[in-house]
Amino acid sequence: MLKQKVQHLIDEMTLDEKIGQLLQLATPFFKGSSDQGFITGPMQEMGITDENVRNTGSVLGGSGAKETRNIQDAHLKDNRLGIPLLMMADIVHGFKTIFPVPLAIGCSWDMELAKKSAEIAAKEASVSGVHVTFAPMVDLVRDPRWGRVMESTGEDPYLNSEFARAFVRGFQGLDLTNDKDRVAACVKHFAAYGAPEGGRDYNTVNMSERQLRESYLPAYKAALDEGCEMVMTAFNTVDGIPATANKKLMRELLRNEWGFNGVIISDWGAVKEQLPHGVAEDEAEAAYKALQAGVDIEMMTTCYIDHVKELVESGALPESLVDESVKRILTLKHKLGLFEDPYRGADEKRAAEVILCEEHRQSARELAAKSCVLLKNENVLPLKSEQKIALIGPFAESGDLMGPWSWQGAHDDVVKVDAGLRTKLADPSLLSVAVGSDVETVTPEQLKKAVDTAKDADVVVLALGEASFMSGEAGCRADIRLPEPQLQLIQEMKKLGKPTVAVLFNGRPLDLHGVVEHVDAVLEAWYPGTEAGAAIADLLFGDVNPSGRLSMSMPFSVGQVPVYYNHFNTGRPQPTPDNKERYLSHYLDIPNEPLFPFGFGLSYTEFKYDDVKLSDDTLMEDGKLTASVTVTNSGDRAGDEIVQLYIRDIAGEVVRPVKELKGYKKVALEPDESTTVTFEITEEMLRYHHENLEFKSDAGKFTAFIGKNSHDVTEIPFRLVK
Repeated sequence: MLKQKVQHLIDEMTLDEKIGQLLQLATPFFKGSSDQGFITGPMQEMGITDENVRNTGSVLGGSGAKETRNIQDAHLKDNRLGIPLLMMADIVHGFKTIFPVPLAIGCSWDMELAKKSAEIAAKEASVSGVHVTFAPMVDLVRDPRWGRVMESTGEDPYLNSEFARAFVRGFQGLDLTNDKDRVAACVKHFAAYGAPEGGRDYNTVNMSERQLRESYLPAYKAALDEGCEMVMTAFNTVDGIPATANKKLMRELLRNEWGFNGVIISDWGAVKEQLPHGVAEDEAEAAYKALQAGVDIEMMTTCYIDHVKELVESGALPESLVDESVKRILTLKHKLGLFEDPYRGADEKRAAEVILCEEHRQSARELAAKSCVLLKNENVLPLKSEQKIALIGPFAESGDLMGPWSWQGAHDDVVKVDAGLRTKLADPSLLSVAVGSDVETVTPEQLKKAVDTAKDADVVVLALGEASFMSGEAGCRADIRLPEPQLQLIQEMKKLGKPTVAVLFNGRPLDLHGVVEHVDAVLEAWYPGTEAGAAIADLLFGDVNPSGRLSMSMPFSVGQVPVYYNHFNTGRPQPTPDNKERYLSHYLDIPNEPLFPFGFGLSYTEFKYDDVKLSDDTLMEDGKLTASVTVTNSGDRAGDEIVQLYIRDIAGEVVRPVKELKGYKKVALEPDESTTVTFEITEEMLRYHHENLEFKSDAGKFTAFIGKNSHDVTEIPFRLVK
């Protein structure tokens, strides 16, 4: 029935109307937009006509129930066939209630809370008139110089895949058609956008197909297996061809091999960027290649509307390719119920009740607390409510704690660090505050005030980090240390000899030299979102026990980058960090190992691992092994531990990583409580892509590792028999 409806509509459409469905324009182009009439610069140069706008299929960046309804109203009056617009936006980690950035969410290792964050984001977005979110971003990341690592959940394909599924479930729910509190998800950026050379945004990606399939593709596939409705192309090349023009990637792999029949959209301007890439001589060729590759919607350039008609009429492109894309777009509009209700739940009155409500803020607070990672603690945390605390640093009173993709977030809605700490003190006057330095500059007066403020304190809390513009898209940095003025501030505080805690707000793993050796405790908070100050206070005062674990390694130095746990061993591995024999694979001046490894994180209690064992030393092809460990809370307060299982294939047909995450379990334990944690190991978990890219396992030796992070593990050998 749906197919018939869609086909009937396509039969009614002119070629111009069909091509219009393939165009996405930003809100200022549309009647009813609050910015309508203010199209300047590059937008004006696009040469968009009123007819183009009438036929356009989707809108980028519509915000608020009133505006989206006005745009839809005006469009339906102008569009000859009354085809509703799709409203799309970047709802990456919250709409108005901003959750931690995805890299921080990755450090929670908590799929239920991740799903809940997407569910709340969808609810706030949907009631504001948004139909599609450009999320989740599931690009695997290994280079913290790249600004967009903050938008990923980390360096591991297994963990990223789990988060991809959770986010899609949260955004889309179980019944996208009838559940008006949901939005369609768009997984991005297909493919391998997270591996640009030099950590520089939009830069070349160059890797083997095996590496692509092994590490970078699994999370996209997981999102699509969960029912994700859309895919966004990446800006980068894949095997020498820009993703947006990559027929092998889009048609052969995504469409034919994986069976994806949803909508593919380009990233902003990516169709036209084939010209500077050097694979298209002009916009007509760019349109030809993108449509041939299977890109249905062109975002914010006009190659399709300017040239597809002439390509079809000349016989260079079959009209059936245009029809294919239109069919997918109209099918999604039907699936969202837009032909029956073009406003799809956009409701100003309900929006006022739902957005930033207390329930949503509490969920944001919980996830923020579980996303922070305690990296160091030398008997200074948790703080006590009777202590005199000096809060120093550029983020002490700042609302810039949401990150660069918090599109609708407002600094005024953020719980700031000083406000959060005051709620925990026996007397609010016990807290004194000084900025100490700005993010990238400092004055003698600022330093003097910070020193004077801290002199009488029992404890100094430093609120440090990167301004949000220093990460995110186009926020790449070659030097990933804290800016020098903040390092200078740390030195001034150190001279006072006070117990000192550093709380870090940043969008990437940093080189923490100049920080970690000069303070007594380090809490990596990332960008925690709307409830930042409340969550930080919960952690610093021990109302919540830190449980976050790194989902991306913290480098010892930028010179190691990329540094990641699941690397290859090489033919001349360094057997131990202190082995300095020259002709081994190591640096002369720094260790090979990161400063803090994948999976690392401390707690206010201690967990002891005993009796690590396998149920057998042989795994039959159609059987399973049980790996188990007894975990005991040997400290004096309740806490959560994330028990991690890794496996290594000792000898493969192609080189295998030194270890790969294959499972994890979070356990909550009271003091002196023990539990047995078990994992199942099956033959399917041991498969990999062979020389001919066949996905299978090899009989032979393996090692299982169980521990609290990728470094601190106990090894147990076993053998697969086939």
